[in-house]
Amino acid sequence: MSSEVRLIPYQVEEVSAYAEEKVPKGVVMVEAPQIWDKDQGDHIVIAVLDTGCQMNHPDLQDRIIDGFNFTTDFRGDPENFADNNGHGTHVAGTIAASLNDGGVVGVAPKADLLILKVLSGTGGGKYDWIINAIHYAIHWEGSNGEKVRVISMSLGGPHDIPLLHEAIKEAVRHDIMVVCAAGNDGDGKEDTLQRAYPGYYPEVVQVGAVDFNRNLASFTNTNDEIDLVAPGVNILSTYLDSNYARLSGTSMATPHVTGAIALLINICEREFGRKLTEPEMYAQLIRRTVPLGFSKYAEGNGLLSLYSATQSLNFLFSSDHQTA
Repeated sequence: MSSEVRLIPYQVEEVSAYAEEKVPKGVVMVEAPQIWDKDQGDHIVIAVLDTGCQMNHPDLQDRIIDGFNFTTDFRGDPENFADNNGHGTHVAGTIAASLNDGGVVGVAPKADLLILKVLSGTGGGKYDWIINAIHYAIHWEGSNGEKVRVISMSLGGPHDIPLLHEAIKEAVRHDIMVVCAAGNDGDGKEDTLQRAYPGYYPEVVQVGAVDFNRNLASFTNTNDEIDLVAPGVNILSTYLDSNYARLSGTSMATPHVTGAIALLINICEREFGRKLTEPEMYAQLIRRTVPLGFSKYAEGNGLLSLYSATQSLNFLFSSDHQTA
């Protein structure tokens, strides 16, 4: 297969040695702190398919449970899944940066990260690398029997690759939720169609981007498979050399949703007293959205709102709700 898959283009807004916000605005906007007293994503394993991760970043080193390098970077050493780009470290931080004394905190600060490096330092990669990583995530098992529950991919290409689609469908059959960025080829119009894969596949949770004022990001793709939107403009998170950076893109919106799913898996499965299927977890996620008034092409079901949406439905943590 050709090396056609790449990082979805994104914008680096600022890099700093210090984080001026302990709880980034994006994490606040999706209302994660309001449910941390219920759960922080404890022991939920998330496979992050990206450029790798700075393994010793102080906000991430306690969250990384394992990893694998599928690229030819670092002479193809499978045990070296370090990040030589920055994108993967930023995504990982938004998902699960630890709630510690410094730095920033992610949406699910006690989730476990399986770092699968599928893109090189230049941001490019082969479809084979991604397909193999998805199958690796499906069959991975931790030392205590842990299994991957969520796959996060902030990458994409213009082509529908059947083997990639089949790998994603196999993950979903294993009740793994697959979360993907919508893409940054938008034209600022709500009803035009821009497709990027794997985001456009109906089996994935496709995430578009809004800014902190709940306005649609000018770059976000719009299409008939958008599931929801999350903050993706000027997002603060972890970065290379133990730094912090503000980045913009649907790549930055995606990990907000990924981390939220980790929280919801624990909360909902405790509530129902059993493991939920992927379709059931998708239903629980979509219940935590609030329409913003844009077209369905633009916002799907609306903005991720972990607390307000369910409060307004008188649903959150309801002991008498018996169906998922």
